[in-house]
Amino acid sequence: MTRSVCAIIGAGEGLGQSLARHFAVNGFDIALLSRSEKGSAAALAAARDGAPDAAVQYFQADAMSPETVEQGLAKVAADMGEIEVLIYNVRGGMNAKPPLEMSYTELRDIYELEVVGAHAAARAVMPAMIERGHGTVIYSSATAALRGSGTNPLYAIGKFGLRALSQSLAKAYSRHGVHVVHVRLDCELDVPIVREYFGDKLKTEDMSNTDDVAESYLWVHKQPKSAWSNEIEIRPYTENWTY
Repeated sequence: MTRSVCAIIGAGEGLGQSLARHFAVNGFDIALLSRSEKGSAAALAAARDGAPDAAVQYFQADAMSPETVEQGLAKVAADMGEIEVLIYNVRGGMNAKPPLEMSYTELRDIYELEVVGAHAAARAVMPAMIERGHGTVIYSSATAALRGSGTNPLYAIGKFGLRALSQSLAKAYSRHGVHVVHVRLDCELDVPIVREYFGDKLKTEDMSNTDDVAESYLWVHKQPKSAWSNEIEIRPYTENWTY
């Protein structure tokens, strides 16, 4: 069986790990891109354990350096074949502060990470997808993309920009067969850092299981062209909707 290639930028523990395993189990070869192989170790192991027949490789790229993103994805295509699915699973830190206390450097950094890096990834893979007439680009995002914040404006500003980029790409290139999807995670993901944060107050039913979220990413890739979702939101059934 010929396996398609899924490239994931920002595949660490948690959702990245689940995405790597889930797409590998469902017939994809997996390319993981991050600043260091150590950062992708859990995702590499999960994909290899879940699908021993899949090709699973690491490639160096730093989302803060768009040139390395383009170079890394070019190497993926050269070494593993055409990229059918690209997942940009990168997020900035939760650096809480009032808007007037944001520094120019912090604003530039969040823009580089959330928007410029995401654009570099699109530039690297979408021309070939357009030429082939198929392919999927998925951006992991948050409900912060829809509302500003008086306490965490950096995160909101970055996700606002990512949503605008995603919509712009979808409006320009969906007609050429490329499915561009902005996924708003309106939830707490069930990952170690969140479990540690909540401690004894943790309620599993109030969080989204990362394997279940990965299933939704695969589902959106499989959507027929006549019924595409270009924006989806994911939350657990218990969520008190924040937007």
